Amino acid sequence: MGKTLDNVYKNQSIAYKYLLYLVSVALIVFFFPKGGKFKYEFQKGKPWQYENLYAPIDFSLKKTEEELSQERQAIKNNKADYYDYDASVALEIKKELEKELKDLLAQSSNSDPQKKLLQNTASETIDDIYEIGVFQQKPVSNSILLVENNEAKQMVSNNLLDLDEAKQNLTEILSNKKILSENLIGRAVDKSLKANAFYNKALTEKALEEELSKISVTRGEISEGRLIVAKGEVVEAENFKILNSLKEEYESELWNGNNSYFILLGYIILVALVLIMLFLFIKKYRSEIFNNNNKVTFIFVNILLMVFATTLMVKNNESYVYVVPLCILPLILKNFFDARLGLFVHVLTVLILGFVVPNSFEYIFLQIIAGIVTILTASELYKRANLFISVGQITLIYIIGYFAFHAIHEGNLENIEWILFGIFVLNGLLTLFAQPLIYIYEKIFGLISDVSLLELSDTNSRLLKELSDKAPGTFHHSLQVANLAEAAANEIGANAMLVRVGALYHDIGKMQKPTFFTENQVTNVNPHDDLPPKESAKIIIDHVIKGIEIARKNKIPDRIIDFLRTHHGTTLVFYFYKKQQELENDVNEEDFRYPGPIPFSKETAILMMADSVEAASKSLKNPTFTIIDEFVEKIVKGQMQANQFLNANITLKEIEMVKKVLKQKLTNIYHLRIEYPD
Repeated sequence: MGKTLDNVYKNQSIAYKYLLYLVSVALIVFFFPKGGKFKYEFQKGKPWQYENLYAPIDFSLKKTEEELSQERQAIKNNKADYYDYDASVALEIKKELEKELKDLLAQSSNSDPQKKLLQNTASETIDDIYEIGVFQQKPVSNSILLVENNEAKQMVSNNLLDLDEAKQNLTEILSNKKILSENLIGRAVDKSLKANAFYNKALTEKALEEELSKISVTRGEISEGRLIVAKGEVVEAENFKILNSLKEEYESELWNGNNSYFILLGYIILVALVLIMLFLFIKKYRSEIFNNNNKVTFIFVNILLMVFATTLMVKNNESYVYVVPLCILPLILKNFFDARLGLFVHVLTVLILGFVVPNSFEYIFLQIIAGIVTILTASELYKRANLFISVGQITLIYIIGYFAFHAIHEGNLENIEWILFGIFVLNGLLTLFAQPLIYIYEKIFGLISDVSLLELSDTNSRLLKELSDKAPGTFHHSLQVANLAEAAANEIGANAMLVRVGALYHDIGKMQKPTFFTENQVTNVNPHDDLPPKESAKIIIDHVIKGIEIARKNKIPDRIIDFLRTHHGTTLVFYFYKKQQELENDVNEEDFRYPGPIPFSKETAILMMADSVEAASKSLKNPTFTIIDEFVEKIVKGQMQANQFLNANITLKEIEMVKKVLKQKLTNIYHLRIEYPD
């Protein structure tokens, strides 16, 4: 029955991986931009590496964005400004000015002919001024169109008058008649004169849009069969433009009819191959991850997020593709797993993105180099300075790489796009988001990072303080085991921080009944003396179960709980087992055996050895080098004979190294000096 359940679970796990694989391939291909891929890779300033290229079809030579921008700017600089002309204003002003002058002339002593002459001159001058139009402000544009009765008339800007100039002209003309003082005439003109030509913003903008829409995006045709570039020829500016035009035409035309199905099939095959490589790598070299669907899902979710972010940027503005902080991927995977897996996943993700990004060789080169730098520099992320240093180095690599490629393409350092430096800096700043992202992933996927391990290792935390108060002997034992296990882990390259935290919490179950454990007995009274061996064994064994319950209640991560479950494996509570044998012959071993499981990693195996050695070392009366050596050998040999390390990926050589460290540490604890021969 148990075997059947194991097979069902195993089949479900494999089925889930197949489903995850298919969904990932489908989503990645769905994210890809819809269009064919030009079959030639080329870069400005580099030789054409293929055979002579002849135009396969007739196509238009497209203008560059810079050329189009210059044309648009030229049209904007020379745009025509439209003004509405109001003819009724002149008649109103003539009446108003005539009334003002009439009142002033009534007070003067001039003759009637002189008065009549002044009024006629005023009327004629107003007609002359308003024939062209009076503007509220003098137009600055060289092209002025005056709209009257739905008809636009071109005006010469030099002849146009604004309101102040019109007032000044009229005042000077009337003052020359010497009939009224210039001051009186000026006041009359100020009260009467006003503008009759007004700027029409809507019409001006509409006319500008029409002119801009007439801009052609092409500048000539390339005929089929024409030689575009010869083999070995350097791709210069003109050839580069022609090749880009052919590429755009090719990719837009290719995604039509049956072609689109073949392109999709090609994308699916390539992406499927890349993800198969990832599965094979994880299965062969990271079997513990492969067997954990949660961890496999975590890896694929990160790949999908990076692909989605990059393809989204390519679709919207490919110039900003380096804004996407791709180095977050190896940073996070190294933090949760290891450097080798982080780099492998990063390289495969970059290969996938190479299908869709512009200048794919340049992109792949820079991103792989940046990923390697991330793996080499990003260590101990719980130290804030390390992350900032790593991000600074990643940004520097991008900048140096860009300089190198620019020098290769252009042959000089002119025309550097300084905005790219800002993009690289922004990329670095976004990479700092790895810290909060790690915290989010811990909560979603139940993983644990070095940052969380550092927090858990704080002996002032509530749970460890409770252990210190209720079971001080156990707390001191846990500290000693933590020191031993950490030193051993460092020696064989295991996760020292993880094993230290596991050691600190491995005996928290003893808080329930602390006096039943020797290290917490401050008097000679032993409560086990009043209990049958079987019941005593149950209390000892139960500290594992109780510890798991306490850990879950306090939301201790599963990776730490694994140490609680495995630190005794399936060993016997030997002392009480022997006592029970003294009472009866037929003893059931299962009543005196820990429930397990046995250790399944280097770290859990190290803890089992360190815990047993430290606990048993308390019984040493007069330890010497020889006694300690034999003592450690005996304990570890017993565990190996009991097959406690069968599932742990720890080698015999590593076990020997662990024993060596344990012996050295115990020697230091007991302050033993070197034994000299007689």
